[in-house]
Amino acid sequence: MTDLFTTVRNTVLVAVNAAVPGLPDDVTARIEVSPTQPAHGDMATNAAMVIAKAARQPPVKLAAAIAEALRASPDIAEATTAGPGFVNLRLDPAVLRAVVPAILTAEESYGDSTTGQGTRINVEYVSANPTGPMHVGHCRGAVVGDALANLLAKVGYDVTKEYYINDAGAQVTALAWAAYWRYLQAIGSPMTEEAFAQAVPGGLQYGGDYLVPVGQSLARTHGTALATPDKTIAAPEIWLDTVRDFTVDAMMHDIRDDLAMLGVRQDVFSSERVLVASGAADKIKGQDARRLGAAAANFIPRHEVWRRRRSAVTKIRRQQHVFRQ
Repeated sequence: MTDLFTTVRNTVLVAVNAAVPGLPDDVTARIEVSPTQPAHGDMATNAAMVIAKAARQPPVKLAAAIAEALRASPDIAEATTAGPGFVNLRLDPAVLRAVVPAILTAEESYGDSTTGQGTRINVEYVSANPTGPMHVGHCRGAVVGDALANLLAKVGYDVTKEYYINDAGAQVTALAWAAYWRYLQAIGSPMTEEAFAQAVPGGLQYGGDYLVPVGQSLARTHGTALATPDKTIAAPEIWLDTVRDFTVDAMMHDIRDDLAMLGVRQDVFSSERVLVASGAADKIKGQDARRLGAAAANFIPRHEVWRRRRSAVTKIRRQQHVFRQ
């Protein structure tokens, strides 16, 4: 016994056939056996509700008949009806114990299936902005996303796990300015944080100490080359791209380490900035615009719908008035 749900479903089908013989295959194909709340049993089936129309009997009555038939099976310790026609099942402990050897033999391959038939699926998750360390919310997304991707792979889908790096736009520019401040501190700039913040477009948005090591690394790598001779703010074209790329790489290195500690490893790390620079984003926007344009050609605004409706009603009333005369 390697597929417990299939085994129990077959038992349910035997009970259904005993209660209502000769049901069409397309009806019984929709019968499901699924997990239920522990207080209700081990599994539940919707069989009575699925077959009710074909059997021309109330689901509750059918559920009672199916439950009675299931109680005759040695695999079923308890079968009870619930709600509009569900049948809750509690399995004999021996049935559950019989699965253990199969699990031990198959090890990690237990439960594998070909349901997905190799269909390609991209699961994009975590994708935290590289503007700071990961937090508990990111951790939750990482665990849920990785579990979903692993389950899809388990049942036969060709899964790619993607982390989309939001390394373009105003937030990353703000991060670069914040890292640049830590760089100026590392090279001994005479500027105060207040004076620097006043010079930054939008102000100093990221003041966390996590950028101190980034600033120190920049100082070791570039010396004072990214600042003016008096160690103050140089023109952004001198340092902005360098500091931004260096900082994003540093943040992503930390993020990868955090994910690794969780046991989460993505297959692909896609850069938003690279995507935009390649023109792919504009191409997609163009395709969307064409699709939207085609849809817009057949679109009728709400006010026009109401105008036409009022016009039609008025016309009908006039015709009725003429008819009465």
